[in-house]
Amino acid sequence: MVAISDESNVGGYSVAYGRDDSYFPVYITAALALIFLAAGWITGALYWLPLAFAAAAFTYYNIPLLETGRPTIGANQYGIFIQAFGLLRWRAVERIDLVEIAERAMTVHELQITLNAPLSSALVADWRKQPNWRRFMRLPWRMTHNNMVRIDIEPFDQPPDAIHRTFLRMWRFYRS
Repeated sequence: MVAISDESNVGGYSVAYGRDDSYFPVYITAALALIFLAAGWITGALYWLPLAFAAAAFTYYNIPLLETGRPTIGANQYGIFIQAFGLLRWRAVERIDLVEIAERAMTVHELQITLNAPLSSALVADWRKQPNWRRFMRLPWRMTHNNMVRIDIEPFDQPPDAIHRTFLRMWRFYRS
């Protein structure tokens, strides 16, 4: 087993959240939370507080989208790195697929990593235990009951097909 203490030690290929204007609503809701809180303070009316709480909760949940300089997913000779999940070893990966999912009026891309081993033996390093202050923030991954890790790759700074191609190429090279 490889001893890797945290996510920042993983070299190789990495992808971070994009630096575009689509995350502007996170800043807007933070400003709204402050405005609603100030309105409640100035007027003394308690009905502003639920609005302030809702805006603050949305902002808090989406703060990881603003961490554009921090690698969120990636890969190296040891396996696939996923922030707040861990490092999956290459031999535990059965398949890596790029799936298009139609959601309302748009299409999103999802990277689906199917494992051929139980998660406990697939992880080289387990980073699922998060500090309490990050506990309810957005995660870049979801785990299904059929041993598949699903990653929405729309918010990243590289095109979905480039991420998928690179992961596939590295998987084919390192699993043998």
